[in-house]
Amino acid sequence: QVQFVESGGGLVQPGGSLRLSCVASGSVFSGYAMAWYRQAPGKQRALVAYVLSGGSTYYADSVKGRFTVSRDNAKNTLYLQMNSLKPEDTAVYYCNQFPSRDFWGQGIQVTVSS
Repeated sequence: QVQFVESGGGLVQPGGSLRLSCVASGSVFSGYAMAWYRQAPGKQRALVAYVLSGGSTYYADSVKGRFTVSRDNAKNTLYLQMNSLKPEDTAVYYCNQFPSRDFWGQGIQVTVSS
């Protein structure tokens, strides 16, 4: 069964940092582009960043220069280092392939507030 299990979220003050992790099960990680998505209250889920199997990356303009996506293929784990966090980064964050599969994990809440 395909599973994506996200962790590492929480409450942080503006300007702070968090590191998200996502462990993928099954044959859904190696060889695939993997991505982070987020859904803010009242908005649709949106792509944040992705990393190809070879390591090339893409970032949404809103996070470019502040977030870093990386992967550990030996551990089937995807990471998102988030620095200089802003209140508008508040959302539930999900990992999935890119393009995404139909199955989603529970996501992890990130709240940026003073």
